[in-house]
Amino acid sequence: MQDYIAIRGARVHNLKNISLCIPHNQLTVVTGVSGSGKSSLAFDTIYAEGQRRYVESLSAYARQFLERMEKPDVDDIDGIAPAVAIRQKNTTRNPRSTVATSTECFDFLRLLYARVGQTFCPTCGTRVIKDTVDQVAARVLQYPQGSRWYALFPCGEHASTDALRDHLFELRKKGFNRLFQAGRLFEFSTPESLLDIDFTKPLFILVDRIAISPDLHQRLVDSIEICYREAGEVIFENASTGEQLRFNERFQCKTCLMEFNPPEPILFSFNSPFGACPRCQGFGNTIDFDMNRVIPDPGLTLDEGAVDPWTKPKYRSWLGNFKKHRAKVRTNVPVCDLTAAERDTLDEFIRRFFDHLETKKYKVHVRVFLSRYRGYALCPDCRGARLRKEALYVRVAGRNLADIVRMNIAEAQEFFLSLSLSPEETAIAEKILVEIRQRLKFLNDVGLEYLTLDRLASTLSGGEAQRIQLATSLGSRLVGACYVLDEPSIGLHSRDTGRLIRILEELRGLGNTIVVVEHDPNVMRSADHIVDLGPGAGEHGGEIVFEGNLPTLIQSGDSLTAKYLRGELKVSAPRVRRTVDPRRTMRFNGARVHNLKNVDVEIPLGMMVVVTGVSGSGKSTLVHDVIYRSLEALHKARDARDDGGATAEPELGDAPGPQLMCRKVEGAERISTTVMIDQSPIGRTPRSNPVTYIKAFELIRALFASTRDAEKRGYTAGHFSFNIPGGRCETCQGDGTVTVEMQFLADVELMCEECKGTRYKSGILEIKYNGRNIHEVLQLTVREAMDFFHAAPKLVQRLKVLDDVGLGYLRLGQSATTLSGGEAQRVKLAAHLSTASNAGTLFICDEPTTGLHFDDIAKLLAAFQRLIENGGSLVIIEHNLDVIKAADWVIDLGPEGGSRGGQIVATGPPEVIAVAKDSYTGHYLREVL
Repeated sequence: MQDYIAIRGARVHNLKNISLCIPHNQLTVVTGVSGSGKSSLAFDTIYAEGQRRYVESLSAYARQFLERMEKPDVDDIDGIAPAVAIRQKNTTRNPRSTVATSTECFDFLRLLYARVGQTFCPTCGTRVIKDTVDQVAARVLQYPQGSRWYALFPCGEHASTDALRDHLFELRKKGFNRLFQAGRLFEFSTPESLLDIDFTKPLFILVDRIAISPDLHQRLVDSIEICYREAGEVIFENASTGEQLRFNERFQCKTCLMEFNPPEPILFSFNSPFGACPRCQGFGNTIDFDMNRVIPDPGLTLDEGAVDPWTKPKYRSWLGNFKKHRAKVRTNVPVCDLTAAERDTLDEFIRRFFDHLETKKYKVHVRVFLSRYRGYALCPDCRGARLRKEALYVRVAGRNLADIVRMNIAEAQEFFLSLSLSPEETAIAEKILVEIRQRLKFLNDVGLEYLTLDRLASTLSGGEAQRIQLATSLGSRLVGACYVLDEPSIGLHSRDTGRLIRILEELRGLGNTIVVVEHDPNVMRSADHIVDLGPGAGEHGGEIVFEGNLPTLIQSGDSLTAKYLRGELKVSAPRVRRTVDPRRTMRFNGARVHNLKNVDVEIPLGMMVVVTGVSGSGKSTLVHDVIYRSLEALHKARDARDDGGATAEPELGDAPGPQLMCRKVEGAERISTTVMIDQSPIGRTPRSNPVTYIKAFELIRALFASTRDAEKRGYTAGHFSFNIPGGRCETCQGDGTVTVEMQFLADVELMCEECKGTRYKSGILEIKYNGRNIHEVLQLTVREAMDFFHAAPKLVQRLKVLDDVGLGYLRLGQSATTLSGGEAQRVKLAAHLSTASNAGTLFICDEPTTGLHFDDIAKLLAAFQRLIENGGSLVIIEHNLDVIKAADWVIDLGPEGGSRGGQIVATGPPEVIAVAKDSYTGHYLREVL
């Protein structure tokens, strides 16, 4: 195999017939400005061809079950290995998928519990064991030498005398000639010999008479095996004292005789009916009364109205009844501080309250009232463990499987590193423990130590999902593969980037080729090979501006990347920062969601506020769950009041208050609208595009409808839309393509034969504005369109905002499905920049620098400043130091992730954070200020 991947004549998307060589078994970073063609090269060329060739090598039967990829537009690729793509997208929506299952940790945990887990009786706490032959023999041989014993098994109960006679006859045929009862032996060679036996009392069959001696082991084992074979039980009775020893091969508690199923891996699977909790079917939640809605603020006491339905006029008497009949529960203490017993009593009384209302569901208003408190609630049977109760009786080192998966990765790693087993158990579990420890180590190494093993995969961010795939790839120990990664540093604090680089180097050390699309300067400095694409974006990109190692790039490179790395260009901090106006702030008090520890946080308005902290410190919880959801709830309640709302019948009482995610919100009236600008797609069909999103297409259609030819034919602006019938091609319904489904091949997108990909009817295409028809206009880039429509200032102003956020290279009609997450986010930002005023609007962005080059970050920050100057307020979650140093105000969470985070470490301007003693962010911020 040659030493490199040789690519010749790549023309995918905006790549301009480029050729390059990527060395095998090395770390190659592909960088460049946004839209320069990085993903086109890494994913749509290298990965697509590696995956396509691998699938082509499989049988036709296997290929029908796999997604097929089109051959990329490239002349030739030599030396390519089977490719694995690890993207920064979380496509998992399965509610059964967790961190443990997606990393295969759970499979090994199930195996561990099935092989060395110890079952304990829930009634008496005794360990449940099966008496093996060797264990029984060893126990009997512990008695004094020379002591005499009878080896017996029970005759059993029989329905009739005839059945007993037949059973004894069968035993005689097997060679058993003596019965034993109450210390006496009876021959049963003849019917007369049985006359002295009392068949109403326990009767045993004698197998052997033994005297304890050192050479007795084999004879004893044979006797025990005979008893187990005949009755599944063996009884040893001392001939002198009458002491009895009873053993059986059933898996049962020897104290209370409760029987259990021996542990098997399937018992610990919540995806199997055999292991899943019967009530919730393995989901951990049921649709029931949600205590988070019933008690929206656990910081309140019962007397202060903690139980929301009991604050309504009709149901206030229930609080009085509770205090009267449950006097031991303190009603002057916050609910969150009640003891477990008190909380159980309260929950039980609340359940009685709802059971009472269930009897009145025939009334419409009662059904409406009950629906307000329903939601996904913790399963009352398994308490979120997902497993049936029998699985939770099994423990390893005193912990059941639910206890293990509730741990975060750091805690689980510590538990398994310190796990002490007996020599016999160690021999059984050694290889299983190696796999578990290895996977936990990889997850910890990629900076995910704060995630719990039972965390739903669907709730992970794109960066977290990507790093879990990375850890899983390390666990699989693949060799000779080509890994293509999309910005693995996304979501990582500067403190954790070094750990990520070590993971990439370890993956490379196994003998793999690593191709990384990345902008992080630390990852670039660790690369063996760098490919810099540009010089610009879109039509102005797609060329190789540099290929080689980092020192050469810094010394002689002339690209934007080289200039930023050398320090010739840099993202500058503002000379003067905005100051906090005490009259324009919001305050969120008592936030306790997830790992937040009763946090009080103040958000200055009319400023750029950046929330920072190490991974898992609670940034997303604070911004998404506390700030955004609380404001949304308050705004909905305000809108309902303004609209008059739906009046309920008198006995219904007031509707529940807004579901705040903290104890109290102050200053929310200063914000009229909250807008989340995330990286989700702006549309999921080919008919969605940037100009429709920013409302510029309606102006373009109006211009075409105003032409003389359009007016003569009676065409309106609607005729120039490809979203509604009228002027669009009805064969492809305005898509420009038709999909042909193939069984053994990937579905094929073919150009529509009717409209030739233009999306419109021929009559519409005859209408021209300044010499171009509507299809030709949609093929223009944003910058080209600004020149073309120079006579329409309102339209130019709409288009200019796209150029201002660095999207001037996009084509007007470019499908939204082809936009990256960063491009989609900036299109949304442009839509808000185009409005006349953003006064009273709070904008929230989660890591907006994802996918952005240094130069694009500078443009993004300029756009943020425009939002604020236009009257808006901005809250950003970010790790990028260039963004943090440009902030007016920083809120740093930590000090660590997971259970060791959730506190405010420091707040203030970046200069204050930089000198904060316990702030990891401040440590790295000092280097760039």
